[in-house]
Amino acid sequence: MAQFAVFIYEAEIPGGWENAPKELLEAHEAFPGKVEELGGKILNGLALQPAGTAKTVRDGAVGDGPFADTRESLGGAFVLEAEDLDQALKIAKVVPVHDGGVEVRPLFDAPEA
Repeated sequence: MAQFAVFIYEAEIPGGWENAPKELLEAHEAFPGKVEELGGKILNGLALQPAGTAKTVRDGAVGDGPFADTRESLGGAFVLEAEDLDQALKIAKVVPVHDGGVEVRPLFDAPEA
């Protein structure tokens, strides 16, 4: 099976996840089951702190905030195992997103040991 990085971009919820709509939280809880129903497998995942906590390093200088100043920021990511890109995109369509979108990117094959 192939592996894909799935990046979740969203506008931050004012007040953080504590103020997230109940339906969004329930959708996140149900999501792993939906992935399995669609034949995929989540290998690992990351939930990121708000973009305001980010630091960037460019040419040795440290700056505050993420690289890009946009309405939507990277909120999390996971590695998905799926048969192919088409299956990965079917799964990406059911990722719970409040106000944003999802990016799917194939990973390079791991070298044989």
